[in-house]
Amino acid sequence: MTSPIAPSSLETIVMPHSRDLGGFTVRRVLPAIERRMVGPFVFFDQMGPTVFDPGTGIDVRPHPHIGLATVTYLFDGEILHRDTLGSVQEIRPGEINWMTAGRGIAHSERTGPVVRAAGGRLAGIQSWVALPKEAEETTPGFAHHGATALPILAGEGKHVRLLIGAAFGARSPVRTFSETLYADIALDAGARLAIPHEPEERALYLVDGTVAIADEEFAPGRLLVLRPATEIIVTARSPVRLMLLGGAPLDEPRQIWWNFVSSSRDRIEQAKADWQAGRFPAVPGDSEFIPLPT
Repeated sequence: MTSPIAPSSLETIVMPHSRDLGGFTVRRVLPAIERRMVGPFVFFDQMGPTVFDPGTGIDVRPHPHIGLATVTYLFDGEILHRDTLGSVQEIRPGEINWMTAGRGIAHSERTGPVVRAAGGRLAGIQSWVALPKEAEETTPGFAHHGATALPILAGEGKHVRLLIGAAFGARSPVRTFSETLYADIALDAGARLAIPHEPEERALYLVDGTVAIADEEFAPGRLLVLRPATEIIVTARSPVRLMLLGGAPLDEPRQIWWNFVSSSRDRIEQAKADWQAGRFPAVPGDSEFIPLPT
């Protein structure tokens, strides 16, 4: 699908590509031909919305990462996270899971047994944030932040949950390795919101509803990449949900292959060999794994 021409306040508009993963729909937003990354965000997927029958759910078997942090955020449903550090964490709506891969980690993402037995909905965003070059080989880590730990700003038909970074007079407690901004924004029909001028790279992903920017309307399922230092006023033409993401530009381009992100092609080749040879630590309590793609 060809992206529409962007108005003067936008750099580009990215139309995601949908993938059916066995009844579970994912819309791949980044990377795209039109835009490889926004700030440190090198990967951005919208998951669902999907309704699972009782006895079914998602089963993303253990798989590896290097050179990035995974950021999981749900609108609906629940995911059970396990990783090689021994972390076991249920992720629910409004919460942030930040897993630092650094020099290497593996994890699984599944529907937990209680939710699987009952069936239910699942919707959210899975994103990757590339680490700055000096932190690519940092020690792996895991942090979970509950919904009550994240700042909320509400009023005048606006509801903003600040997930990562500083904006709208608030700051998130999530620790990052570079300037990063991420927020979940809901607007009532007719509400207006001024988007912060900083950081340098910013984008809006429209989850639900229609918005207007400079008198041009945009439907859901689009990533609107904003021009740097440009004043942007978003007006909700209907009840709207959108994600604000961005940050400082990366220090240099990144190589991406499968689940590996690095400034070095040789480092990715080493990670491929390490996963194939079983040199990544195992995920406790999860004996399966995803083989290296051929």
